[in-house]
Amino acid sequence: MADRTTADETLSREELAEYFDRLSKAFAGGSEEVRIDVGNKTVTLRPPETVDVSIDVIERSTLLRGNREEIDIEIDWKPP
Repeated sequence: MADRTTADETLSREELAEYFDRLSKAFAGGSEEVRIDVGNKTVTLRPPETVDVSIDVIERSTLLRGNREEIDIEIDWKPP
């Protein structure tokens, strides 16, 4: 069984940079546990020393909807 916590929100570029900075510090902190804020919830995870990362960039151009860009970042691992 999988537990999923999802939050969709609109952030300024500065707010996004601050979120990634907090996330980066959580992973670099040296603790076995990483606490991540997802919406109004905090999730505690236990990543190992190495993790798998996938980055997907999509650039769309359509006449009706206009241009759209998207970055998907996926990080996964098996907890120790």
